Amino acid sequence: MIGKRIFFTFCCLLVFRVMTVAQVQLPVYPDSLFSTYYQQRVSHFKTLPKTTDDIIFLGNSITDGAEWSELFSDSHIKNRGISGDISAGVIARLPETADRKPAKVFLLIGVNDLSRNTPPDSVVKNIMLIANYLHEKTPATSVYIQSILPVNKIYNKFGSHTGKSAQITEVNKKLQSGAASSHYTYINIHDAFCGADGLLRPELTNDGLHLKGEGYLIWKHLIYPYVFDLGSKPSLLPMPQSLKWLPGFFPFYKCSSIIADKGLANEANILEQLLKANGEPSISHDSVDNKPYIALKLAKVKAPRLADEAYHLQVSEKRVQITANTAHGIFNGIQTLIQLLRDNVMLDACDITDWPAFAWRGYMVDVGRNYQSVEQLKQQIDRMALYKLNVFHFHATEDIAWRLAIQKYPELTRPENMLRDKGQFYTVDDVKELQRFCKDRHIEFVPEIDMPGHSDAFKRAFHCDMQSDTGIKILKEITREVCETYRPTYLHIGGDEVKISNVGFLPEMCHAVEQYGVKTIGWSPGGNVPQNTIRQLWMKEGPVDKKVKYIDSRHMYLNHMDPLESVTTLFYRMIGDAPVGNNNVLGGEICLWNDRAVNRQEDLLTMNPVYPAMLAFAERSWRGGGRSGWTASIPAGDTSALNNFKEFESRLIDQKQQYFKTLPFSYHRQRDLVWDFYGPYDNAGNLAARFKPEIDPSFKDSNSFTAKGGTLILRHWWYPLVNGLIPHPKENTTWYASTKICSDADGYQNCWIGFNNLSRSYTTDTPGPGTWDERGSEVWVNGSLVKPPFLKFAGRKGNLEAPLVDEGYEYRQPIKIYLKKGWNSILVKLPVAGFIGKDSNNPVKWMFTFLPF
Repeated sequence: MIGKRIFFTFCCLLVFRVMTVAQVQLPVYPDSLFSTYYQQRVSHFKTLPKTTDDIIFLGNSITDGAEWSELFSDSHIKNRGISGDISAGVIARLPETADRKPAKVFLLIGVNDLSRNTPPDSVVKNIMLIANYLHEKTPATSVYIQSILPVNKIYNKFGSHTGKSAQITEVNKKLQSGAASSHYTYINIHDAFCGADGLLRPELTNDGLHLKGEGYLIWKHLIYPYVFDLGSKPSLLPMPQSLKWLPGFFPFYKCSSIIADKGLANEANILEQLLKANGEPSISHDSVDNKPYIALKLAKVKAPRLADEAYHLQVSEKRVQITANTAHGIFNGIQTLIQLLRDNVMLDACDITDWPAFAWRGYMVDVGRNYQSVEQLKQQIDRMALYKLNVFHFHATEDIAWRLAIQKYPELTRPENMLRDKGQFYTVDDVKELQRFCKDRHIEFVPEIDMPGHSDAFKRAFHCDMQSDTGIKILKEITREVCETYRPTYLHIGGDEVKISNVGFLPEMCHAVEQYGVKTIGWSPGGNVPQNTIRQLWMKEGPVDKKVKYIDSRHMYLNHMDPLESVTTLFYRMIGDAPVGNNNVLGGEICLWNDRAVNRQEDLLTMNPVYPAMLAFAERSWRGGGRSGWTASIPAGDTSALNNFKEFESRLIDQKQQYFKTLPFSYHRQRDLVWDFYGPYDNAGNLAARFKPEIDPSFKDSNSFTAKGGTLILRHWWYPLVNGLIPHPKENTTWYASTKICSDADGYQNCWIGFNNLSRSYTTDTPGPGTWDERGSEVWVNGSLVKPPFLKFAGRKGNLEAPLVDEGYEYRQPIKIYLKKGWNSILVKLPVAGFIGKDSNNPVKWMFTFLPF
């Protein structure tokens, strides 16, 4: 970083050649002004592969000294620091940087300029020139200007640098105030490196200027959210009931000690795994002197409800303490701790008191119709635990196949008695492993044996009906084995979608199960189960009987939901029509009923919005609240409700970035897309009829209403149970929707476009060749018609044994739309004839999705 003191004077006297790029003029400096090391590095940069969309760190030796890609575990991060560099040096090599079209540029420069007595105003002017040039040359690049770090004379080194504290402060203030006008984001990293005296903390440096390893970890923590497009603070989900952010950080990277009360071995072991990167952690029951530590403590935590799951989490600069009434509460606190630890370096100081609104927060998988491996189920259970869901409902028997091994009756799981995934079932060891896996995460494992309906596989094995005397005898042996082998707290007995020919069947079977101390659950509406059997709601009927306990799964079947709709629907859902749980409403459960066959088990998570919906449901079932009625729309007219969704969506996207990089997560930000709707136009049954918005490019009539989002549902197929955008939709009408989107540059952009999100449970027909749907829907970008995608099985009749391949926008290649720099106009045509489909498997879904990303 040492250079000639005469440099600034020389530059002032030099007559610069100037090259003009758009409106920004860059000085051109002779190579002789820069060191041989500078020239070596620049020539090296020019010969490296020309990749785009990278994250580039520009700067001097302080930047040069870091292994950025290793620090952030991201190979897209490139180090373009040069020891000794100054702002003029960055300017000289800026065209090469801009030509790479990076996604982001992080710049830290200026202390060497100040050491050469360059005035602070000149340093700021150069830095702003850099930012403005990048904005003009590569407008899609996000530019982050970092404050100059503090310095310290304590080591008597770099005297020309370490005496510039006042000038550093002046530069930083001006950089902060000029951010908006020069198109950059200012990041104050200076203050976190300062001691009480305002100087660089001595323990972070060994020369008063450059950083030691610990300093780079602090730097990582400070810019981590900017590197990965996250909120400034960790985006906790579900949001705790009470959260206070405090000043300071807990140095997790220094921590290797856990103090845990007796009875918390399982929870301490979870932390032990987190701490292993810091060395071999120790677990004790005694205090640790003068070292950062994490304490797990069983003690009284007050909560207005469900105190067994409540916790108190305190993070300070010296310790982290989780206090709870039970091990389950401690576990919940650890899940929040994990989310706080997003960079594996520091924890932001905070004080959290938290508890759930509902006792039952469940997720059901139907493995009877489509087998899933134990590993894939564990993946989902792991994500359940992170978001504090606490019930895993295992629906293992169906018409298609019985997949629960029964030792007394091996014929149940023979391949010849299965219609799909033949020979695939769960052994006793498999189920016990799933039980153990759930138990370690404080998740209730709830097996289901569906009776007497959904039992064709049973009939194929025994050639009798469950409701017959023979069937009852066999079924009692099956339930005995299940209850004695697994000792579950609950056994779901199904009971729905079947004609009850033996009115005594369900009461008798419930009694048979309950004699083993196992509680029963049944679907409602369903058969005549006893009053003490918990009802799981799945149709429109609500929790009407105050003497009965309910679990709400109404309009929470993920197999029927569009990805964007699922998040909106579940976020605004009021579970059990109650803001919090009570003696009547235990909670809710989202369900994955993929009736249709799949090509791969992974398709179950790709074609259904499992993870986005899981997180939205986790938020609502933990926090409580919601809105009365069922909706599929973002309530654009309700400012409070809209702002609540925006805040949640930001946290949802952050969670996607952090924890779903390698998992399917079919969701993109949709809150900022605003649509104007025009209509209704009477099409008299002619879906091709054209109206003013389509005919007249200068059409400027006042709109009928506005709406927000990426998926817009005009009339829900379960109207009026679920509200769409149009309060009183009419048949034989056409509507239009328009919006404008801004692009930083000319070029193609990915876009989700769809008009009929096929349910994964109906035998819905695939749209015909060259069409978006059967209604004649169309979409234009800047007046150019967007062609529908080529579908492999266009026009195919619906068939549950024919897997979906590319019918849904979320699991096919996105459409490429061409956008010009600046504003682009989008027009969508939405005609409809009747609202009654050809049959129940082809419901009229009057909807569309349009979402650039």
